[in-house]
Amino acid sequence: MTEQSVSRESGPGQSVPSTPAGPRAPRPVARVVGAAVAAVSIAVAAFGSVTSAAAGGDPTRSVTLVAPAAAGGGWDGVARSMQQAQRANGIVNSVQVVNMPGAGGTIALGNVARLSGQTDTLLIGGTGLLAAEIQFGSAVTHDDVTPLAVTVEEYDVIVVPADSPYETLDDLVAAWRERPGSVPWTGGGSFDQLVVTDLAVSAGIDPKQTNYIPSDGGGEAIQALLNGTAAAASGGYPDNIDQIESGRLRALALVAAEPVDGIDIPTAVEQGHDVTLTNWREVAAPGGLDDEQRAKLTDIVLDTLDTPEWAGAVERYHWTERIITGDEVDAFIDAERERITALYEELGR
Repeated sequence: MTEQSVSRESGPGQSVPSTPAGPRAPRPVARVVGAAVAAVSIAVAAFGSVTSAAAGGDPTRSVTLVAPAAAGGGWDGVARSMQQAQRANGIVNSVQVVNMPGAGGTIALGNVARLSGQTDTLLIGGTGLLAAEIQFGSAVTHDDVTPLAVTVEEYDVIVVPADSPYETLDDLVAAWRERPGSVPWTGGGSFDQLVVTDLAVSAGIDPKQTNYIPSDGGGEAIQALLNGTAAAASGGYPDNIDQIESGRLRALALVAAEPVDGIDIPTAVEQGHDVTLTNWREVAAPGGLDDEQRAKLTDIVLDTLDTPEWAGAVERYHWTERIITGDEVDAFIDAERERITALYEELGR
């Protein structure tokens, strides 16, 4: 369920504690490059589809969900799960998903931002998109769209091969601290590298001395572990659960603020490391909306999250529901932007 290589995002220095999940917030809503030529061509074609679909004004009649990555990734999974839930429950009469990959999602972000005032286009994003803004110095940012809601989060897990000499997270960190370059790490994309960076900072290790081997997706990262190219990895729990349960990988830590029901892996926090960066997913609309428009779109999102189809997707993809709306979305994104910027600074970028 990995997004573009930047997305593990993904979508993601100092550590800012995550806002704990809690009861659903009330429904007030706040206001909230360099890609390859091929990616730009795809984005232009997709943008034509979006703009033609965005001619109407009633989002309950027609909505386009923009996934800023190719089909099959985490953002696409969110978009298609929302599409299914909205169709099945008559929340929106006509729903289409448009995939618009490129530059870690910032091409899609820029195109949706151009639809200022439109209410029938929604952008799926999250940690990876925010990280891409920072990594690529994007001229268009979250300030140019209207974040409506954080919906779910996905946790990374620190894993090693089953025959690894590292039995615990402390074993791994001790060897890494003693000789930082001798413990090669991998992950499915930039979000995973941010998690490794956060762990390094927590452990007093210079992230710039870490031997990090980028992989193109979670599957490639797992292969790097199994063939001995890498000694440890940070990757999405959904990407690694089958290998953990089969005994091919050993899970040393779950990257979450607190233990998670149904996941029998100790958190990094429980083991003395304040590492809690999560791969959260959000829904945003174009900018330039009035309060009534924003409220209506947020209600559509919340109604979607109330459906059994969405609940099934949460279980199927091993997501954890985390709903943040209203003024809290602004505060949350600002804190995450500060946190991710600090991590990139630790990497010397």
